[in-house]
Amino acid sequence: MNTWLSRILSWAAAAVVGGVYGIAGTIAHSLTWGPVPVGLIVAAIACAALLVAIRALTHDRASTLAAGLGMLGMVTLISGVGPGGSVVVADTIWGRVWIYLVAGLVLLAVAWPRFSRPQAAAIVPATPAPVEAPPIVTSVPGVREERASDGT
Repeated sequence: MNTWLSRILSWAAAAVVGGVYGIAGTIAHSLTWGPVPVGLIVAAIACAALLVAIRALTHDRASTLAAGLGMLGMVTLISGVGPGGSVVVADTIWGRVWIYLVAGLVLLAVAWPRFSRPQAAAIVPATPAPVEAPPIVTSVPGVREERASDGT
């Protein structure tokens, strides 16, 4: 019971943190310096780093998915027209790239294969074949043995 409770709480925490990163990235994505979309680049790096960190630290796809759903949920929630008519994500190329980029990052982080699994061992017979003992050497060829004649 305690294990399930801790897993559910960790999923909820991952979703909240993912949502915070989604909000911050959505607000910052529109920052540009000339033609360079600096906000989009920094937001994408931050969101990707969070997803990779959660996946690497927990080794759990569900935690990564929870963080990703938190991100996607907040991006979707604040991408629409607000109650006062304001728009956070404008219908521009960078706005569209941001929305699809977050979805792609989540998909990539959750679907990334697990490489840390031990490889399957080679098939080994259950009972090994008996091994013959090497012959015992009692004499060395070419060497003559001298015996004591006094009986000792």
